[in-house]
Amino acid sequence: MNLIIALVIGGIIGWLASIVMRTDAQQGIFLNVVVGIVGSLLGSFLAQALGLTRGTILDAPFSLTTLLVALVGAIILLAIVNLFRRGRVR
Repeated sequence: MNLIIALVIGGIIGWLASIVMRTDAQQGIFLNVVVGIVGSLLGSFLAQALGLTRGTILDAPFSLTTLLVALVGAIILLAIVNLFRRGRVR
């Protein structure tokens, strides 16, 4: 059940990040979920390295801190993808 909740929340996080980075028209539901989950892992890795938080969207999906870290990680992931795809960040 936790996995289903993480997929739904990952999709929402990925969708919000794609709206912020203006890549929403290029992505579908599947890529939104992938961006949300991978962004969550990236964000939690960075937050743990800085000592800010512990856990990922797979561990505690309803924590406000976890959701914010996942959103920031997804935005960073989309910025990196845009940098390699276009040579610049929007």
